[in-house]
Amino acid sequence: MGQFTRLEVAQTMKNTGMVPLFYHKEIEISKKVLKACYKGGARLLEFTARGDFSHEVFGELVKYAVEELPGMIMGVGSVTDAAAASQFMGLGANFIVTPVLREDIAIVCNRRKVLWLPGCGSLTEIAKAEELGCEIVKLFPGAVYGPDFVKAIKGPQPWTSIMPTGGVSPTKESIEAWFKAGVTCVGLGSKLMIKDVNSNFDYMKIEEITKRTINMIKAFK
Repeated sequence: MGQFTRLEVAQTMKNTGMVPLFYHKEIEISKKVLKACYKGGARLLEFTARGDFSHEVFGELVKYAVEELPGMIMGVGSVTDAAAASQFMGLGANFIVTPVLREDIAIVCNRRKVLWLPGCGSLTEIAKAEELGCEIVKLFPGAVYGPDFVKAIKGPQPWTSIMPTGGVSPTKESIEAWFKAGVTCVGLGSKLMIKDVNSNFDYMKIEEITKRTINMIKAFK
């Protein structure tokens, strides 16, 4: 079971304003990336479980976070069905992120009071997700919709909390546009997980960008 309540997770997302997204099949590399994000000030990480045996890597990452990174909230993304959601919650996932809205995932997460963020792309989907108990919706892919879409949604539904994923850059222009539009937090993946010329993760750069981005977010919230 997770270490944090769904409300604690939602509040941390709001306070921090950023959720790093990451996947790698090797546990030691994953630990180093997680630690770099943590040192940069991130207190959540979405492990995008897209590979074979990803549950094994995630389980080890959770143990590492509990032992070495106090306050780090571990969640899982790219979850496509209720069985997978249940498996990852059993391994300690504190939140579940899905690419689409699925009621079966909502049910199993609500049963355990675990935060879930469904991928939505219309006001109808967002309203349905909220009827199912969703605290924060994932706008995906964010690049397709952009900040203007968020502004439009917040007009009739000012209570809606949105996390765009895809289409967010760790730049002043991008962060300012999204947060002025009214997002609660943003998801950052490939544009945060920088690699060096040898295609190895640049852990110092990841830490640096994480810290800089969180500071920018504070300025625009």
